[in-house]
Amino acid sequence: MIGLEVFEGSELPRWALVRQHLDATRVGDVGAAVARAFETREAREAINPGTRVALTAGSRGIDQVGAVLAAAVARVRAMGGEPFVVPAMGSHGGATAEGQVALLAHYGLTPEILGCPIVASMDTVRLGEVEDGVPVWFDRIAHERADVVIPVGRVKPHTDFHGPVESGLMKMLAIGLGKQKGAEAFHRQGFADFHHLIPAVGAFILARVNVPFGLALIENGHGELAIVEAVPGTRIWEREQELLARARTMMPHLPGEAIDLLLIDRIGKDISGSGADPNVINRDLTGL
Repeated sequence: MIGLEVFEGSELPRWALVRQHLDATRVGDVGAAVARAFETREAREAINPGTRVALTAGSRGIDQVGAVLAAAVARVRAMGGEPFVVPAMGSHGGATAEGQVALLAHYGLTPEILGCPIVASMDTVRLGEVEDGVPVWFDRIAHERADVVIPVGRVKPHTDFHGPVESGLMKMLAIGLGKQKGAEAFHRQGFADFHHLIPAVGAFILARVNVPFGLALIENGHGELAIVEAVPGTRIWEREQELLARARTMMPHLPGEAIDLLLIDRIGKDISGSGADPNVINRDLTGL
Protein backbone atom coordinates (compact mmCIF):
# COMPACT_ATOMS: atom_id res chain seq x y z
CA MET A 1 0.00 0.00 0.00
CA ILE A 2 1.27 3.46 -0.89
CA GLY A 3 1.60 5.75 2.11
CA LEU A 4 2.95 9.20 2.77
CA GLU A 5 6.49 7.83 2.49
CA VAL A 6 6.26 8.55 -1.24
CA PHE A 7 6.66 12.21 -0.32
CA GLU A 8 9.87 11.73 1.70
CA GLY A 9 12.41 14.37 0.78
CA SER A 10 9.81 16.69 -0.66
CA GLU A 11 7.25 19.10 0.66
CA LEU A 12 3.77 17.70 1.15
CA PRO A 13 1.16 19.28 -1.09
CA ARG A 14 -1.75 21.18 0.41
CA TRP A 15 -4.78 19.05 1.17
CA ALA A 16 -8.46 19.98 0.99
CA LEU A 17 -11.40 18.02 2.36
CA VAL A 18 -14.12 17.55 -0.24
CA ARG A 19 -17.63 16.36 0.58
CA GLN A 20 -19.96 15.03 -2.07
CA HIS A 21 -23.68 14.47 -1.54
CA LEU A 22 -24.70 11.38 -3.50
CA ASP A 23 -28.09 10.12 -4.57
CA ALA A 24 -29.28 7.75 -1.83
CA THR A 25 -32.46 6.44 -3.48
CA ARG A 26 -32.71 2.81 -2.38
CA VAL A 27 -34.95 -0.21 -2.87
CA GLY A 28 -36.25 -1.10 0.58
CA ASP A 29 -37.89 -4.45 -0.17
CA VAL A 30 -36.16 -6.23 -3.06
CA GLY A 31 -38.61 -9.12 -3.11
CA ALA A 32 -41.58 -6.77 -3.38
CA ALA A 33 -39.90 -4.75 -6.13
CA VAL A 34 -39.23 -7.88 -8.18
CA ALA A 35 -42.75 -9.18 -7.54
CA ARG A 36 -44.18 -5.95 -8.97
CA ALA A 37 -42.04 -6.42 -12.08
CA PHE A 38 -43.66 -9.81 -12.64
CA GLU A 39 -47.17 -8.33 -12.40
CA THR A 40 -46.80 -6.69 -15.80
CA ARG A 41 -48.86 -7.81 -18.78
CA GLU A 42 -45.73 -9.04 -20.54
CA ALA A 43 -44.85 -11.35 -17.65
CA ARG A 44 -48.38 -12.68 -17.20
CA GLU A 45 -48.74 -13.48 -20.90
CA ALA A 46 -45.30 -15.07 -21.29
CA ILE A 47 -45.06 -17.28 -18.21
CA ASN A 48 -47.56 -20.09 -17.80
CA PRO A 49 -47.49 -23.55 -16.21
CA GLY A 50 -44.61 -25.47 -17.76
CA THR A 51 -42.94 -22.46 -19.39
CA ARG A 52 -39.17 -22.88 -19.32
CA VAL A 53 -37.63 -19.56 -18.30
CA ALA A 54 -33.94 -18.65 -18.61
CA LEU A 55 -32.80 -15.82 -16.34
CA THR A 56 -29.37 -14.30 -16.93
CA ALA A 57 -26.57 -13.57 -14.48
CA GLY A 58 -23.58 -11.41 -15.40
CA SER A 59 -19.97 -11.17 -14.29
CA ARG A 60 -19.98 -7.89 -12.35
CA GLY A 61 -20.77 -7.36 -8.71
CA ILE A 62 -24.23 -5.78 -8.39
CA ASP A 63 -25.82 -4.87 -5.08
CA GLN A 64 -28.54 -7.34 -4.04
CA VAL A 65 -28.25 -9.29 -7.30
CA GLY A 66 -28.66 -12.57 -5.43
CA ALA A 67 -31.87 -11.34 -3.82
CA VAL A 68 -33.14 -10.06 -7.18
CA LEU A 69 -32.50 -13.35 -8.97
CA ALA A 70 -33.85 -15.46 -6.10
CA ALA A 71 -37.03 -13.37 -6.03
CA ALA A 72 -37.35 -13.67 -9.81
CA VAL A 73 -36.95 -17.44 -9.59
CA ALA A 74 -39.62 -17.57 -6.88
CA ARG A 75 -42.04 -15.53 -9.00
CA VAL A 76 -41.50 -17.73 -12.05
CA ARG A 77 -42.21 -20.82 -9.94
CA ALA A 78 -45.31 -19.19 -8.43
CA MET A 79 -46.60 -18.62 -11.97
CA GLY A 80 -46.03 -22.28 -12.80
CA GLY A 81 -42.87 -21.75 -14.82
CA GLU A 82 -39.65 -23.75 -14.71
CA PRO A 83 -36.77 -21.32 -14.08
CA PHE A 84 -33.05 -21.78 -14.56
CA VAL A 85 -30.13 -19.35 -14.64
CA VAL A 86 -27.58 -19.05 -17.45
CA PRO A 87 -24.32 -17.09 -17.16
CA ALA A 88 -24.34 -14.13 -19.56
CA MET A 89 -20.79 -12.84 -19.43
CA GLY A 90 -19.19 -13.32 -22.83
CA SER A 91 -15.72 -14.80 -22.35
CA HIS A 92 -15.33 -13.92 -18.66
CA GLY A 93 -14.62 -16.67 -16.17
CA GLY A 94 -11.76 -17.97 -18.28
CA ALA A 95 -14.13 -18.64 -21.19
CA THR A 96 -15.18 -21.97 -19.65
CA ALA A 97 -18.52 -23.09 -18.28
CA GLU A 98 -16.87 -24.14 -15.02
CA GLY A 99 -15.13 -20.79 -14.69
CA GLN A 100 -18.36 -18.88 -15.23
CA VAL A 101 -20.20 -20.95 -12.64
CA ALA A 102 -17.32 -20.35 -10.20
CA LEU A 103 -17.49 -16.61 -10.87
CA LEU A 104 -21.20 -16.59 -10.06
CA ALA A 105 -20.49 -18.54 -6.87
CA HIS A 106 -17.96 -15.85 -5.91
CA TYR A 107 -20.88 -13.41 -5.83
CA GLY A 108 -22.96 -15.82 -3.78
CA LEU A 109 -25.00 -16.99 -6.76
CA THR A 110 -25.40 -20.74 -6.33
CA PRO A 111 -28.32 -23.09 -7.06
CA GLU A 112 -28.97 -23.34 -3.33
CA ILE A 113 -29.22 -19.55 -2.92
CA LEU A 114 -31.15 -18.91 -6.13
CA GLY A 115 -33.51 -21.84 -5.78
CA CYS A 116 -32.98 -23.18 -9.30
CA PRO A 117 -30.31 -24.82 -11.47
CA ILE A 118 -27.47 -22.85 -13.03
CA VAL A 119 -27.00 -24.28 -16.51
CA ALA A 120 -23.74 -23.18 -18.08
CA SER A 121 -22.17 -23.91 -21.44
CA MET A 122 -19.96 -22.05 -23.89
CA ASP A 123 -21.85 -23.58 -26.83
CA THR A 124 -23.63 -21.09 -29.06
CA VAL A 125 -25.86 -20.99 -32.11
CA ARG A 126 -25.34 -18.56 -34.96
CA LEU A 127 -28.56 -16.63 -35.49
CA GLY A 128 -27.28 -14.76 -38.54
CA GLU A 129 -25.24 -11.63 -39.12
CA VAL A 130 -25.67 -7.87 -39.08
CA GLU A 131 -23.86 -5.02 -40.81
CA ASP A 132 -20.38 -5.62 -42.18
CA GLY A 133 -20.93 -9.35 -41.83
CA VAL A 134 -20.62 -9.34 -38.02
CA PRO A 135 -22.00 -12.72 -36.81
CA VAL A 136 -24.67 -12.91 -34.12
CA TRP A 137 -24.04 -15.70 -31.60
CA PHE A 138 -26.44 -16.76 -28.84
CA ASP A 139 -26.18 -19.14 -25.89
CA ARG A 140 -27.30 -22.56 -27.14
CA ILE A 141 -28.91 -23.56 -23.84
CA ALA A 142 -30.97 -20.37 -23.63
CA HIS A 143 -31.93 -20.74 -27.28
CA GLU A 144 -32.87 -24.41 -27.29
CA ARG A 145 -34.01 -25.18 -23.73
CA ALA A 146 -35.87 -21.99 -22.82
CA ASP A 147 -39.28 -20.85 -24.01
CA VAL A 148 -38.61 -17.42 -22.54
CA VAL A 149 -35.38 -15.50 -21.91
CA ILE A 150 -35.36 -12.73 -19.29
CA PRO A 151 -32.14 -10.68 -19.17
CA VAL A 152 -31.38 -9.34 -15.70
CA GLY A 153 -28.68 -6.69 -15.61
CA ARG A 154 -27.42 -3.36 -14.34
CA VAL A 155 -27.79 -0.30 -16.54
CA LYS A 156 -24.84 2.08 -16.27
CA PRO A 157 -22.31 4.04 -18.33
CA HIS A 158 -19.64 1.80 -19.86
CA THR A 159 -15.97 2.26 -19.03
CA ASP A 160 -14.62 2.05 -22.59
CA PHE A 161 -17.21 3.47 -24.97
CA HIS A 162 -20.21 5.79 -25.04
CA GLY A 163 -23.40 5.49 -27.03
CA PRO A 164 -27.21 5.55 -26.80
CA VAL A 165 -27.04 2.37 -24.69
CA GLU A 166 -23.94 1.13 -22.90
CA SER A 167 -23.82 -1.46 -20.10
CA GLY A 168 -27.27 -2.95 -19.70
CA LEU A 169 -29.84 -5.32 -21.13
CA MET A 170 -28.96 -4.77 -24.80
CA LYS A 171 -25.28 -5.45 -24.13
CA MET A 172 -26.15 -8.54 -22.09
CA LEU A 173 -28.18 -9.91 -24.99
CA ALA A 174 -25.63 -8.96 -27.64
CA ILE A 175 -22.36 -9.87 -25.91
CA GLY A 176 -23.10 -11.61 -22.61
CA LEU A 177 -25.28 -14.31 -24.14
CA GLY A 178 -23.00 -14.46 -27.17
CA LYS A 179 -20.44 -16.18 -24.93
CA GLN A 180 -16.83 -16.33 -26.15
CA LYS A 181 -17.69 -16.26 -29.85
CA GLY A 182 -19.96 -13.28 -29.41
CA ALA A 183 -17.39 -11.38 -27.36
CA GLU A 184 -14.69 -12.12 -29.93
CA ALA A 185 -16.89 -10.89 -32.77
CA PHE A 186 -17.41 -7.58 -30.97
CA HIS A 187 -13.86 -7.03 -29.83
CA ARG A 188 -12.59 -7.83 -33.30
CA GLN A 189 -14.46 -4.71 -34.43
CA GLY A 190 -13.14 -2.61 -31.53
CA PHE A 191 -14.81 -0.37 -28.96
CA ALA A 192 -15.21 2.38 -31.56
CA ASP A 193 -18.00 0.32 -33.16
CA PHE A 194 -19.78 -0.79 -29.98
CA HIS A 195 -22.13 2.21 -29.96
CA HIS A 196 -23.88 1.00 -33.12
CA LEU A 197 -23.11 -2.74 -33.03
CA ILE A 198 -24.78 -3.36 -29.66
CA PRO A 199 -28.12 -1.85 -30.81
CA ALA A 200 -27.88 -3.70 -34.13
CA VAL A 201 -27.10 -7.10 -32.62
CA GLY A 202 -29.51 -6.56 -29.73
CA ALA A 203 -32.37 -5.72 -32.11
CA PHE A 204 -31.49 -8.73 -34.27
CA ILE A 205 -31.74 -11.02 -31.23
CA LEU A 206 -34.96 -9.44 -29.94
CA ALA A 207 -36.57 -10.13 -33.32
CA ARG A 208 -35.69 -13.84 -33.12
CA VAL A 209 -35.68 -14.80 -29.43
CA ASN A 210 -38.67 -14.66 -27.08
CA VAL A 211 -37.65 -11.88 -24.67
CA PRO A 212 -40.96 -10.64 -23.22
CA PHE A 213 -39.22 -8.29 -20.81
CA GLY A 214 -35.96 -7.66 -19.01
CA LEU A 215 -35.19 -6.66 -15.44
CA ALA A 216 -33.17 -3.45 -15.44
CA LEU A 217 -31.25 -2.62 -12.25
CA ILE A 218 -29.73 0.74 -11.33
CA GLU A 219 -27.50 1.49 -8.34
CA ASN A 220 -27.40 4.77 -6.44
CA GLY A 221 -24.34 6.88 -5.68
CA HIS A 222 -23.43 4.59 -2.77
CA GLY A 223 -23.48 1.44 -4.91
CA GLU A 224 -26.83 0.32 -3.48
CA LEU A 225 -29.74 -1.04 -5.50
CA ALA A 226 -31.98 1.91 -6.30
CA ILE A 227 -34.26 0.82 -9.15
CA VAL A 228 -35.73 -2.49 -10.30
CA GLU A 229 -37.79 -2.08 -13.46
CA ALA A 230 -39.43 -4.51 -15.84
CA VAL A 231 -38.76 -3.27 -19.37
CA PRO A 232 -40.93 -4.79 -22.13
CA GLY A 233 -38.87 -6.50 -24.82
CA THR A 234 -40.41 -4.25 -27.45
CA ARG A 235 -39.19 -1.18 -25.55
CA ILE A 236 -35.75 -2.23 -24.32
CA TRP A 237 -33.96 -0.10 -26.92
CA GLU A 238 -35.93 3.08 -26.17
CA ARG A 239 -36.32 2.66 -22.41
CA GLU A 240 -32.72 1.68 -21.77
CA GLN A 241 -31.56 5.00 -23.20
CA GLU A 242 -33.70 6.77 -20.60
CA LEU A 243 -32.49 4.50 -17.81
CA LEU A 244 -28.87 5.11 -18.83
CA ALA A 245 -29.41 8.85 -18.49
CA ARG A 246 -30.93 8.26 -15.05
CA ALA A 247 -28.03 6.02 -13.99
CA ARG A 248 -25.54 8.65 -15.11
CA THR A 249 -27.11 11.26 -12.84
CA MET A 250 -27.07 8.89 -9.86
CA MET A 251 -23.50 7.63 -10.01
CA PRO A 252 -20.67 9.36 -8.12
CA HIS A 253 -18.13 11.41 -10.05
CA LEU A 254 -14.91 12.81 -8.62
CA PRO A 255 -14.41 16.52 -9.31
CA GLY A 256 -11.12 18.08 -10.33
CA GLU A 257 -9.67 17.15 -13.70
CA ALA A 258 -6.44 18.96 -12.78
CA ILE A 259 -5.55 16.64 -9.87
CA ASP A 260 -1.95 15.45 -10.32
CA LEU A 261 -2.13 12.36 -8.09
CA LEU A 262 -5.13 10.15 -7.36
CA LEU A 263 -4.88 7.33 -4.81
CA ILE A 264 -7.59 4.66 -5.09
CA ASP A 265 -8.30 2.49 -2.08
CA ARG A 266 -9.56 -0.59 -3.96
CA ILE A 267 -9.81 -1.79 -7.55
CA GLY A 268 -11.17 -5.02 -8.96
CA LYS A 269 -12.76 -6.83 -11.87
CA ASP A 270 -16.04 -6.79 -9.96
CA ILE A 271 -16.03 -3.01 -10.49
CA SER A 272 -14.92 -2.79 -14.11
CA GLY A 273 -12.66 -4.47 -16.64
CA SER A 274 -9.82 -2.04 -15.92
CA GLY A 275 -10.30 -2.30 -12.15
CA ALA A 276 -11.69 1.18 -11.59
CA ASP A 277 -14.60 2.94 -13.26
CA PRO A 278 -13.29 5.93 -15.24
CA ASN A 279 -16.77 7.47 -15.12
CA VAL A 280 -16.38 7.68 -11.34
CA ILE A 281 -12.70 8.53 -10.93
CA ASN A 282 -12.80 11.03 -13.81
CA ARG A 283 -9.75 9.51 -15.49
CA ASP A 284 -9.37 7.82 -18.88
CA LEU A 285 -8.08 4.28 -18.35
CA THR A 286 -8.27 3.16 -21.97
CA GLY A 287 -5.63 0.53 -22.67
CA LEU A 288 -5.02 -0.45 -19.06
